Amino acid sequence: MDVVTTEEPSRPAPAPRTGPATADRARPGPVRRLRDAARDAAPALALYAVIRLIGVAVVYLWARNVDVSPVAQLTRADGNWYLRIVQHGYDGYEKTQSNMAFFPLYPGLTAALERLSPFSPRQSALVVAWLAALAAAWGLYAIGRHLHDRRTGILLAALWGAVPHAVVESMGYSESLFTALAAWTLYALLRRHWLTAGVVCLFAGLTRPTASSLIPVVGLAALLAVVKRRDGWRPWAALLLAPAGWLGYLAWVGTRTGRPDGWFHIQSAGWGTTFDFGVYTVDRGQQALVQVAALPLLVVTVVALASIMFFVLSVIDRQPWQLLLYSGLMLVTTLGAAGYYHSKARFLLPAFPLLLPAAVGLARAGWARAGTVLATVVAFSAYFGGYLLLIWTKSP
Repeated sequence: MDVVTTEEPSRPAPAPRTGPATADRARPGPVRRLRDAARDAAPALALYAVIRLIGVAVVYLWARNVDVSPVAQLTRADGNWYLRIVQHGYDGYEKTQSNMAFFPLYPGLTAALERLSPFSPRQSALVVAWLAALAAAWGLYAIGRHLHDRRTGILLAALWGAVPHAVVESMGYSESLFTALAAWTLYALLRRHWLTAGVVCLFAGLTRPTASSLIPVVGLAALLAVVKRRDGWRPWAALLLAPAGWLGYLAWVGTRTGRPDGWFHIQSAGWGTTFDFGVYTVDRGQQALVQVAALPLLVVTVVALASIMFFVLSVIDRQPWQLLLYSGLMLVTTLGAAGYYHSKARFLLPAFPLLLPAAVGLARAGWARAGTVLATVVAFSAYFGGYLLLIWTKSP
């Protein structure tokens, strides 16, 4: 065996042999990294899946008991609008409520699955939503683990699956898909993976209008990196990619309608949605608290107040500014808009960083206490999800 000695300073030591196995251990391939990450996240995904299965089982049994289709209930209201896009495409601008108000990625994925599988359009919509929900839970786990520890990540995913309106995560709606894309965009930002953040944010912009709360976060983070001359050209790429999907769809709608503000006009004239800095939300919240109100309106009011409280706690906890800015913009755009008060808690589902203070607190409390709290909120969430679909007549 060759040895480097002081008598032979010019003779280098032999380089260590790097066969395929050694190289594999030094730098695992993408498949192995994905497998290891999936194994690490498995407890979070399993717990989230169990929580959502409980909620879906309650809806199924309740629907069967009143002789209605569970699948139809899980794809009703906005779900029917998405299904019309899947089956017939976008309508003309002459309609009072144009379906161009709905962004294209979720119905596009549903249509692709329906054509490539034996599933019906309704079944395809649910499969896409369920897979997206698992991807979202994985993203939440990754963020919780990255910022704190594994237990926090597991509980963050579990809490998201047990919020009052969590049934929407299992419906033919786009909230699950957008939450998944937002979570992985923010995770990529936290790790300075600029290209990933830009590309995933682009797809988020094709999913829901609330990407307007995510795009500025990517843009500001990229600008700060550019100013500090960090990471070369990659922040520039993220800066250009992030808004492309959102702006591209708005431009397409503008072309179809013949006016640059076409999408916003559809929202206000057809769907009655405007921005009034929260006047409408405060007024309807006061009514829900001082009058005999339906249970969903009371829950929405409590969720809105709790969301503000959790945002303050997030500031106190010094969450990363990327998460704070995203949550803050989600609160402003949701609570500041007029119209659809009964759906505001659903619109806040993607604002998952608001749950981090609760996840951290439960993680520190220990599994016994965390399990007790989680079981209670899961029970209420399962009941309330059934109520929203089988008693409440409006959209969740």
